[in-house]
Amino acid sequence: MFPEYRPRRLRRNETLRAMIRETSISAANLIYPLFVQVGKNIHDEISSMPGVYRQSVDQLVKEAEECLELGVKNVILFGLPAKKDAVGSGAHAKDGIIQQAIRELKSKVPELIVTTDVCLCEYTDHGHCGVIINNDIDNDATLEILAKTALSHARAGADMVAPSDMMDGRVAEIRATLDEENFPNIPIMSYAVKYASALYGPFRDAADGAPQFGDRRGYQMDPANSREAFREASLDLEEGADILMVKPAGAYLDIISKLRDEYDLPIAAYQVSGEYAMIKAGGANGWIDEEKVMAETLLSIRRAGADIILTYFAKDMARYLKKVS
Repeated sequence: MFPEYRPRRLRRNETLRAMIRETSISAANLIYPLFVQVGKNIHDEISSMPGVYRQSVDQLVKEAEECLELGVKNVILFGLPAKKDAVGSGAHAKDGIIQQAIRELKSKVPELIVTTDVCLCEYTDHGHCGVIINNDIDNDATLEILAKTALSHARAGADMVAPSDMMDGRVAEIRATLDEENFPNIPIMSYAVKYASALYGPFRDAADGAPQFGDRRGYQMDPANSREAFREASLDLEEGADILMVKPAGAYLDIISKLRDEYDLPIAAYQVSGEYAMIKAGGANGWIDEEKVMAETLLSIRRAGADIILTYFAKDMARYLKKVS
């Protein structure tokens, strides 16, 4: 005997399935990462991330216009400077590559929401996210530089800043600096829960930001830890974060879900370069249906509780959503 309720009754066709669908995703939920570098007419595909490019500022504007046409109105910028030094001074230079990109984007496509990654790894010659003193990353010496970097982005016209360095106290330092310099309305999307993941490899190729010695386990979180995520998120919340981010996304859906249950702030999740590259490789080899796996993985991140997803699939997903709508 079957039970009185038969779930298959509501699965018979797409109209019924759509009517009771519990989770949805739209282009408004997506942030598209962009890599910008010094030069002109540069549009170089990243070999480990097919479909993603290192671009000069002039080409970046074209990319931004394409994003808007697809309904993707949010981007995050990562910079590749011409020169690096021990303290990442290029990160906060008035005419630095990110500062140039912000001004150009806000001038040419003002409706685009421009978020900036605030970190030093792309700007230091050693590839670490902070200042090195006595062969160690000095947390407190790094905070002032991070705050100067966030301030320089705000002055250039950034809509939001996103510190990804994982130094203790950086959200408070950035918030205080922005407020003191009359930028109280610039929100902070904090990489609150950032794990020392093996899935960052293609990004480090793209941004030329791999550490020249050691690794980042001394400041990024241990992948084995779950409870620690609450401590990190609570600290950033108390320090003034407006959005809490989990990175990576796919291997940490449990963390996204737990934070969603605990906090009422918006939750962001970063589908990182390694996740993207694996799906692209599987699709290119015919092992999976790339488009369907893309959509399923992004939907799973939303289902876990993320309000916002940073993903290299943002444009592809927007096209897919138009096709199936």
